[in-house]
Amino acid sequence: MTGGGGGPHPDHVQSLVRGLAVIRAFDAEHPEQTLSDVARATDLTRAAARRFLLTLVDLGYVRTDGRRFALTPRVLELGHSYLSSMGLPEIAAPHLEALVGRVRESASVSVLDGAPDAPAGDYDVVYVARVPTSRIMTVTITIGTRFPAYATSMGRVLLAALPGPELDAYLAHLRPDALTDRTLADPVALRAELDRVRADGFCVVDQELEAGLRSLAVPVHDRSGTVVAAANVSTHASRGTVESLRGDVLPELRVCAAAIEADLRATAGR
Repeated sequence: MTGGGGGPHPDHVQSLVRGLAVIRAFDAEHPEQTLSDVARATDLTRAAARRFLLTLVDLGYVRTDGRRFALTPRVLELGHSYLSSMGLPEIAAPHLEALVGRVRESASVSVLDGAPDAPAGDYDVVYVARVPTSRIMTVTITIGTRFPAYATSMGRVLLAALPGPELDAYLAHLRPDALTDRTLADPVALRAELDRVRADGFCVVDQELEAGLRSLAVPVHDRSGTVVAAANVSTHASRGTVESLRGDVLPELRVCAAAIEADLRATAGR
């Protein structure tokens, strides 16, 4: 939320922003860090980083051996509060499991979220439910994993559902990276692709996020018809063609999405 001039809202709490930045400094590549590492990653002074880290230690979110720091499992409570309030992960899970049993490929559900430390209006997809089969990516996907929306099938489904002004603002400032030699990195071409996705009701992304990875996604609607999430199936390019995804997997994925939507409607009506 910003103020009228585009800056921080008057009630913006900078210390909270910095505390969350300290938590986000830890990831799969940096599970343990020294005070200097955290200060450098967050652009804080060593004194400020130390205060935040020791506060997090007192709260039980960070542990330390006196030199190195690491997150504790308690940080999962932060994400669990969100997931519990959604209900979507619990609703989606059995339907994803059934889908994986039919198509023998990994399946996921994600939502659209603003990318941390990015300009307002930049978007990532964030995984909220997943049933994997064999590992097909070099990066491990877990609940909470995020990828740039423009380069993913679920992201494009969700971007295509944005209101016109929000999509216009997103495309106006977008400076996409070519993650592979197939990535659609031109905002004009991306807009045309999003128009097609909106019209077709599905999206196929062929090796744009990572070489060898193909994915197919469809929208998930709430009881009012608003797109609230996307569901996808991902596969390795060696295991099938784009045409087989459309012909064989798309009908199954649509059945899965429809089942999730039916449960969302039933839950909302209680």
